[in-house]
Amino acid sequence: MSAAVRLVQIENRKSRKRFVCLVDEPWLRVLERYASVHELATAALAAGECLSAFARAHAGPDRLPYDAVYVDRSEWRLLPPIDHPSEPARCMVSGTGLTHRRSVEARQAMHAVGSAPTDSMRMYELGVTGGRPEPGAVGAAPEWFYKGTGLILRGHGEPLIVPSHAEDGGEEAEIAGVYLIDQDGVPRRIGMAAGNEFSDHKLERRNYLYLAASKLRTCALGPELVVDPDFRDVEGEVVIERNGAVLWSRRLRTGDAAMCHSLQNIEHHHFKHEAHRRPGDVHVHFLGADAISFAEGLELRSGDVVQIAFAGFGRALRNPLIIEPAPETPVCVLPL
Repeated sequence: MSAAVRLVQIENRKSRKRFVCLVDEPWLRVLERYASVHELATAALAAGECLSAFARAHAGPDRLPYDAVYVDRSEWRLLPPIDHPSEPARCMVSGTGLTHRRSVEARQAMHAVGSAPTDSMRMYELGVTGGRPEPGAVGAAPEWFYKGTGLILRGHGEPLIVPSHAEDGGEEAEIAGVYLIDQDGVPRRIGMAAGNEFSDHKLERRNYLYLAASKLRTCALGPELVVDPDFRDVEGEVVIERNGAVLWSRRLRTGDAAMCHSLQNIEHHHFKHEAHRRPGDVHVHFLGADAISFAEGLELRSGDVVQIAFAGFGRALRNPLIIEPAPETPVCVLPL
């Protein structure tokens, strides 16, 4: 079995010219005809070809040293590995939580009253009993949340922001599915990428009804989009650095075998909504976290760096944290 195709999006810092590149370690091979993965995937659909073969066929002779781009010592910078370049609002960022046992235990600890199971635990148990339906059947609906449009996506090396109105910012190391809706309204999975879903856990802990608001934060993806990855059982690691030293780290396990909901069931319940099948739209859907530092009492500070890596998903994603200064200032709405 050949290695999975891995793609990145890069941009020239001066000219703002963009390219898609095929990862061919230690090089990036430039696909000169395509400025975005969205454009590349659309062209592959029009040609009736699979994306892996199409990308390989259009990788030209020009190449860049990946190390220099990755460590930010190049005229080129890494972008998130997917976007909707002409209309960022046509990229929906969303997710499914409570797919991993450790994540539901963290939620249970946040909201438990006595020994009674919380709504989060009940939702997880629904997934355990009904989240892996037989082929052709519909399983139990998982939790679903909205994070924002493509404007909230950040790439490798870009800071994740804790806004002045937020109470906290904490990492959630996950894999995200990346999708393009074809011209017939059929969702097409382009691939998957490592991600930091990033949420306000203090706000969520205050009251679980704040969960929706706690998700409206920047998040990171990449640096690589992996086409046709092996998602059956994936090992990973999240590391938090402070002042150049490791502050906290955990081994992770995700993938279809590690979740109470199958990937097919998660995808069905996201795309069953007609509004989520508009031709040309991009979707980034986070698939759940196995461990978060907040559950172990860690509070991130401005300047901390979060590194997330999953086996088979290319180079690690690294993002610093920036906390905006308080106090929050009111947003004034004016009459028209």
